[in-house]
Formats: sequence, structure tokens, C-alpha cells
Amino acid sequence: MFIDLLKETLWSLTGNKVRSSLTMLGIVIGIASVIAMVAIGQGAQSSISASIESIGSNLIIVMPGAQRGGGISAGRGSAETLTMDDVNAIATQVPDVKAVAPEVSRRYQITAGGNNTNTQVVGTLPTYLDVRNVQVDLGSFISTQQVQASSKVAVLGPTARDDLFGTDANPVGQSIRVNGVGFTVIGVTVLKGGAGFTNPDDYVYIPITTDQHYLAGNSFVSDISAAATSPDNIAAAQQEVTDLLLNRHKITDPTQADFNILNQADIISTASSVTGTFTALLASIAGISLLVGGIGIMNMMLTTVTERTREIGLRKAVGVRRIYINLQFLAEAVVLTFLGGFIGIILGWLMSMLASHFLSMTTQVSVSSILLAFGVSAAIGIIFGFYPARRAAALSPIEALRYE
Repeated sequence: MFIDLLKETLWSLTGNKVRSSLTMLGIVIGIASVIAMVAIGQGAQSSISASIESIGSNLIIVMPGAQRGGGISAGRGSAETLTMDDVNAIATQVPDVKAVAPEVSRRYQITAGGNNTNTQVVGTLPTYLDVRNVQVDLGSFISTQQVQASSKVAVLGPTARDDLFGTDANPVGQSIRVNGVGFTVIGVTVLKGGAGFTNPDDYVYIPITTDQHYLAGNSFVSDISAAATSPDNIAAAQQEVTDLLLNRHKITDPTQADFNILNQADIISTASSVTGTFTALLASIAGISLLVGGIGIMNMMLTTVTERTREIGLRKAVGVRRIYINLQFLAEAVVLTFLGGFIGIILGWLMSMLASHFLSMTTQVSVSSILLAFGVSAAIGIIFGFYPARRAAALSPIEALRYE
């Protein structure tokens, strides 16, 4: 019976190739869109998580600004509530913190010869290397002696180096001017990858004392980065830092704190939640085409039932059982959706690869999305093929034979 069923299904679908292909097209586009959208969403999530993890290990970030209603009333660096004394206190009095790196961060116009760029200048300490996972490619990083002497030295990110001195140039020993103040380049950091206003490859690092004396003009810091001794101690370190700063700032009510603390795990969790919602939204939009494809299959099968009414009546008249006719039309719908799903999976994979290659987008095709696509294909075939198949099986033989 199953061999005959397969032959009848193939005969019926190939008997009208154009109609079968157009009906299957809705499923192909729907499955391909879902896989491509999910791949883009998952790729974005992985890329964002990797970028956050690359900024440091077991990281805790203390930012100035009073916290109100779960938010921060002042943006990064705009409030003046953190000082170098706070930095030294965290470094010496918090046992679960192994390294601390303060920042004085602001965008400035930087020139070198006839080239110029506007980028982020970060005043910091030598511990920044360990806290933020920064490595030096050429020359050296800021030293303790240079911090103590407020030396006018600078370390360039690779993007800043390319903008000021040309691609892959060696600027060590060359001079730059930051907001009109002259600095000597002593090093270039290793490429980390990034984009936008928070791209560490476009940073310029200088001693924090130099930044405070010649650029910022005050002793406050924009934020404090602290590395916990281990991933298991991040929560404990965060609480210890909070208690210490509350005590130092003479604040008894934690809700009135003039600072805000985030840890790396919280940032990754928030980013993953946002990208997960974004992926679900993209998949839902693409899934609409699957619904349209399913309706197209039902429409074609109902048309097929009408066109083959006399054939159905003849089959029932010679003793073909109702279940066989039901299976015949159901099989046609399932074959269409499975074939469309298979082609859609290949097309979706190709679309994600093309997006990654030509649009520089990170994509990630997962096994779960492929299994979901197959499952959706099967469900569409069964659900939208059930009613036409049942209608065909329910036809009266006498009425079907008399149908014109």
C-alpha cells in the first residue's frame, strides 16, 4: 500500500509541476527566512557576548551617578562622585578584588602631522592591561613611573594608529597632539575588534594623572573597573565594593548611593535578553510567510480534490477504503512541505553565509533551528493537508461519479 501511495503521490505532483512548484515556494521562502533570521539573531548574540567578555575577565564596573528607579541619573563620566582615593581603597581593602583600573575618559580631537581624528582618550593606570584584557603589539604600555611623573606619553589602539599614521605603521617615538597638548607615542595595542563609540581599538591611552592635570582639569574619575579573583567571587566582590563605597561616601541608605555598580555577568545577561527578543521578533515576522505557505498548500489541495472528484468516486466504487484516500491526499501535502522545507533549509543556510560574507554580519546556523524548520514543515503539511484529505475521503461515490 505504501509503495502504491508513493507512486500516486509522485504522479499527482508531477502531473502539474508549475502549480506544485508555486505552492511549495511559500514554504521554501518561509523556512529560508526563519533560518536566516534566527542565524543572524544568534550570531549577533554570540558576537555581543564575545565583545563584552573581551573587555575584561570577572569584571566589575563602578560608575558615578545617583541611582534612581533602577536607572542612573547621570551618564558615564558626567557625574563627579568617584575619586582616586576610592580606587586606592578598593585596591587595598576588598579581598575578592585582584586588580583595579580607574578611567578618566572623554573624546578629544587628536592630530598627527596632517592627519586628525576624534576619538576616546582614556587616562588610566598600568593595571588596565590585566583588568581589561589589553595586550601591547608595539612598544610598551603606560608605566607606574610615567603615572607618578604625569608624563605626556600615549598608547594608541590599532584603529587610532591607522587613522593618524597610516595602516600598519609603527608610530612609536612619533608625536601627536591631544586637544592641543603634545604627547609622545610609546606603544600600540593588539587588535581586539569592535565598532561604534566604544571601540577599544580606537582608544588612545595616557597616564591618568596626565589626563587629570592637562585635559580633565580635576581629580575625579569617569569609572572604576575591578577584576574579581575568580568568576565565583564576582557577586561577593561587588557587594564588598558597594559596602566600602557606601561607608566612604557616608551613605546609610543604599538606594541613595551616588554610584552604580554593574558586573560582567549582568551585562551579558541583559544583552542576551535583548538579542533573544530581537531574534524571536525576526523569526516571528519570517514565520508569517510560513502561514501563508500553509494556506497556499490547503488551497491547492482543495482545488485538487475538486478536480479529481470523479477519480475519487471511481476509487471508492471499486472498493478503495476511505483511509487510503485520506492518506493519499495527506501524503501529497506532506511531501510538498517536506521538499519545500529541505530546499528552504539549504537556501536559508546560503542566505546566512552570504550575509556573513558580504554584509560583515556574524551569523550562526544552529541544529535547533534546522530541526525546528523540519518540525514546522511537517506540522504545516499535516495541519493544512488534513482538511482537504478528509473532505476527499468523505465524498459519496455516487455523487462523485455524477460530478461534471
